[in-house]
Amino acid sequence: NLERWVTALVIRTYAHEKVTAFASAAPKLHVINALSDREHPCQALADVLTVRERWGHCQGRAIAYVGDGNNVATSLAHAAPRLGISVHLACPSGYELPGRVLEEASHGAREGAKVQAFVDPREAVAGVDAIYTDVWTSMGQEVEAAKRRRVFRPYQVNSALMAAAAPGALFMHCLPAHRGEEVTADVLESTASVVFDQAENRLHTQKALLLMLLS
Repeated sequence: NLERWVTALVIRTYAHEKVTAFASAAPKLHVINALSDREHPCQALADVLTVRERWGHCQGRAIAYVGDGNNVATSLAHAAPRLGISVHLACPSGYELPGRVLEEASHGAREGAKVQAFVDPREAVAGVDAIYTDVWTSMGQEVEAAKRRRVFRPYQVNSALMAAAAPGALFMHCLPAHRGEEVTADVLESTASVVFDQAENRLHTQKALLLMLLS
């Protein structure tokens, strides 16, 4: 029925398998993943637009993602290296991205960009041009919240961690943020923060995505 009614379908769900099931069952539809437990590609489009606005040319830049190896980290690792941006992923043991994702991201890298995994957040952020984080407990993980707060405490983005990055480094977050958990309020509200630019750019990049698919 949907193939008869609409041209594009935007899905925001939990199980990634629901997105692939729709795409395979309705081949005439343009299926857009607006979020799944595995990937968040629309967020990554907004992220790379944001850094291009700030940096201009992206070749030779580096972003450190600090925290949970989740859907946001996955899509950032896929997108940024294609613009020549290296990605450093600092995640606690047991919460890192799968090796398959790192391999795919490295294969798509351009202009000498690298995708590297770290355990020590300070090592990951040393000299980078932006630090990115996300909530420690994503949808469907609420029962793990107390444990995750303990595990991820050393991965909080605070002024000391920002100071280890390059001068003028940006702070990035896909929002909503939990002040005092993954990021301190002073960093979130600082002049380094581009979180509202990222949020605005979700509108522009997803309009562009629809235009590209429907034209």
